[in-house]
Amino acid sequence: MDFLVMLSAGFIGMFQAGANTFVGLATGIVPLLISLILTVNALIKLINEERVFRFMQKCTRFFVLRYTLIPFLAVFFLTNPMCYTFGRFLKEEHKASYYDSTVSMVHPILGLFPHANSAELFVYLGVAQGFAQVGNQSELAIRYLLAGFIIILIRGFVTEKINYFLSKRNDAKQTVSA
Repeated sequence: MDFLVMLSAGFIGMFQAGANTFVGLATGIVPLLISLILTVNALIKLINEERVFRFMQKCTRFFVLRYTLIPFLAVFFLTNPMCYTFGRFLKEEHKASYYDSTVSMVHPILGLFPHANSAELFVYLGVAQGFAQVGNQSELAIRYLLAGFIIILIRGFVTEKINYFLSKRNDAKQTVSA
């Protein structure tokens, strides 16, 4: 009988934990994201949406800016996970590569700008604590960010080429089957 009571308590406890997590999200990150979305959209409307799109289109024409500066600015200003919305300024064929670059920038930026992805700060601080015993944490943060820029540029390039290849292959299949 005790086993059934324990099993029942564990079963309902699982749903209570889920409900607590849901309430935490509903009172924590969801209002934050809604506020960020509203603020960014209002700012874009105030500046003039066409101007913002033109500026971003000019920046995204250049491969290096598209996969370094734009993801950095998105993560710095909008933080994770709102930073992915900057992808709306890119052409469709660049969106997957932008996402790959941006998702790879949310960690390297932490050393200098911890607000960008505070949920992952504990990982960086663990590494930094170990590094503090043999070197300077500021040096680690700068190297981490520079390495991050190199990585996101490479990932953007590789993902863009893979996307281009798969898109062409898909177009060829559709032409053959039609």
